[in-house]
Amino acid sequence: MKGLSINWITEGLIDFEYKKYVLLGYLKKVQERFISQRLYPTLSDLVLHYNNLISLEENKKNASEAFPKSISKLDFKQFRVEYDEMLKQDETLLEIEKIMKYAIPRLKQNLEDGKEIYDIIEDKLSIEPIGITPINKNDGYMFVRACNESETRAYQYQITIFESADEKHRGIKTSYVTSFNKSIANTYEGFKVELIKQNKSLPNPATYIIESELSVPYKETLIPIAKRSLVRYISNIS
Repeated sequence: MKGLSINWITEGLIDFEYKKYVLLGYLKKVQERFISQRLYPTLSDLVLHYNNLISLEENKKNASEAFPKSISKLDFKQFRVEYDEMLKQDETLLEIEKIMKYAIPRLKQNLEDGKEIYDIIEDKLSIEPIGITPINKNDGYMFVRACNESETRAYQYQITIFESADEKHRGIKTSYVTSFNKSIANTYEGFKVELIKQNKSLPNPATYIIESELSVPYKETLIPIAKRSLVRYISNIS
């Protein structure tokens, strides 16, 4: 899917009808992706574009309020001073403002639609530890299996923690290891043991099985949601 340029609102022809055409074309593709339950990277792109416009709108408001004004009228009867803004808006700025007012609610609605699909899929995920969970849960393996599929995909994960001015944030890096079919003879616990034998750098890894009740696209939906769900799960038990 061809995405929307990060500077779509200000680059090229700045015309309301043209930008409306560009935006609606993008949102049509977004909706097609959501109908097929392919959330990523589309949902992340929507968040980026929506936040960019909100920031642009806020910055414009702050600039207008901070800019000096000139006295236009003195009313001594009412003891009132009227001002004219010295920050004059040309036609280009007015056109951008018109585009923003049109785009923001439509991006927000599509963002809410995507989030609703995300929540439904996440609600149908289950996460369970495999074997004994070590104190360090930030490095280990993530097994992922979709509904009615015999194949389980194994990923090595590493959770990273970084701090902002207000709070700690957690991110996750994953790398695909292999796939296997679970059976009576080939259990999750047994496969964890095999991975420990193969990778001596993780002698006691935290390992979790994430299973989905829904059959959804792996790359664009299940894996991204599984990763975010695992980060939240580990954060809550740490």
